Amino acid sequence: MSNDNAITILYFASLGDALGLSEERFSQASLPADVASLRAQLAARDAKWAAALSSTNLRCAVNQSLAKPEHPLCWGDEVAFFPPVTGG
Repeated sequence: MSNDNAITILYFASLGDALGLSEERFSQASLPADVASLRAQLAARDAKWAAALSSTNLRCAVNQSLAKPEHPLCWGDEVAFFPPVTGG
């Protein structure tokens, strides 16, 4: 983690493919309060982002731990969004 005024966001699997992006540094004047607020800001970028982030099954991790929408964010966090995975 870093202490600068940015969040690292990772987009995995089909989500990254849909967005054409696997990682970005998200830096704004103010920190989104929680995962849900960050997701809403990202979805507001345009229709492609809204569609990609609209899945109710989309998962999120903050600093490599699964996180709920109400999980608070801090500058320097790493936030990963990914579709549900199956395995066996």
